[in-house]
Amino acid sequence: MDLDISNKSLPIFAALDSQVRIKIIRLLSEKKMNVSQISKAIRLSSPITIMHLNKLEEAHIIKTQKKGNQRICSLQIDTINISFPQQLYIPYENWNIELPIGQFTNFDVQPSCGLACQKGFIGKVDNPSYFMDPKRYEAGMLWFAKGYVEYQVPNYLKPDQELEMIELSMELSSEFPFSNNRWPSDITISLDGKEIGTWTSPGDFSDIRGRYTPDWVYNDMNQYGMLKSLRVSKHGSFIDGQHFADTTINELDTSKNSWTLRIGVKDDAKHAGGCTIFGNQFGNHDQGIKGRFYFSEN
Repeated sequence: MDLDISNKSLPIFAALDSQVRIKIIRLLSEKKMNVSQISKAIRLSSPITIMHLNKLEEAHIIKTQKKGNQRICSLQIDTINISFPQQLYIPYENWNIELPIGQFTNFDVQPSCGLACQKGFIGKVDNPSYFMDPKRYEAGMLWFAKGYVEYQVPNYLKPDQELEMIELSMELSSEFPFSNNRWPSDITISLDGKEIGTWTSPGDFSDIRGRYTPDWVYNDMNQYGMLKSLRVSKHGSFIDGQHFADTTINELDTSKNSWTLRIGVKDDAKHAGGCTIFGNQFGNHDQGIKGRFYFSEN
C-alpha cells in the first residue's frame, strides 16, 4: 500500500492508531483466523473484536470472507509505504515538463510486456512489436520483464544560462505476470548515458486497487507503483534524497537539444524483476514522467 500525507490517508493512519488492532495485524501475519479465534487471542468480546476488524477492513488492511457461519480474516497487504512531501528552496529559475509514459523514442523489451490505456490493452500483450503501435502515446501503463525504454527530455537552455539541477519523478514498480507483492527488481535510471542510480522495487503491487487505475484492469494485475524522486545536482545524483551515484549536473552535455532518459533493468541485475511505469490516470499518482530543470543566468 502506497500512502502520502493527505486526508485520503487518514483512515489508514486511524486504523493503525490502536494497540489492539496492531495485535490483530500481528496475529493475521501468521495465519488466517476467524472472529472467535481472534477474540480469544486478544481477550476481548466478539462485538468489540468485530468493531476493530471492521476498522481494519474499511482501511483495506485486512479482508474477510464468509465460510459457512464463520468470518475468516486475513491480511490484505504486507507493506505500507509513506511518501512525505519534499520541500527544497532553490534560488533559481526553472522550467517544467511532463512526458507521457507512452512517448518513449527507443526500447528493447522482453515478455512479459505490454501497454495499456484507459480503454484496454494497446495491441497484443507479450508482443514487443506493439511497443511501436501509434496508439502507444495513449498509454497510462507499460511493463516489461527485461530490457529498457528511453525518452527524449528536451533541453530549453539558452546560451547565457547554466544548468544547476534536475529533478525527476515517476511512479514505478516491478513486473511479474499478473502481480506479486514480493518480487524485488533493480530498476536503473540513467540520463544522457550517465547512471543516476538504481532503486530496488519491493514488488509488483495488487494488494489494493490503484487510486486512478481504470475499472477494466483486473484486481490481480499491476495496480500501482511507488513515486520515486530523482535529483541530479553539482553534488551527485540522489533518489528520494539519498545519494546513489557520483554523476553530477556538470557531466551533461548542455549543447544538445535533448537528453536521453533510460529506465530499465540490466541483464546482470541482482534482482531482475522487470519494470512497470505508471502514467496519467493509472496507479496512485495521476502523472507522467515529470521533470523540473533549474538554471542560473550568466
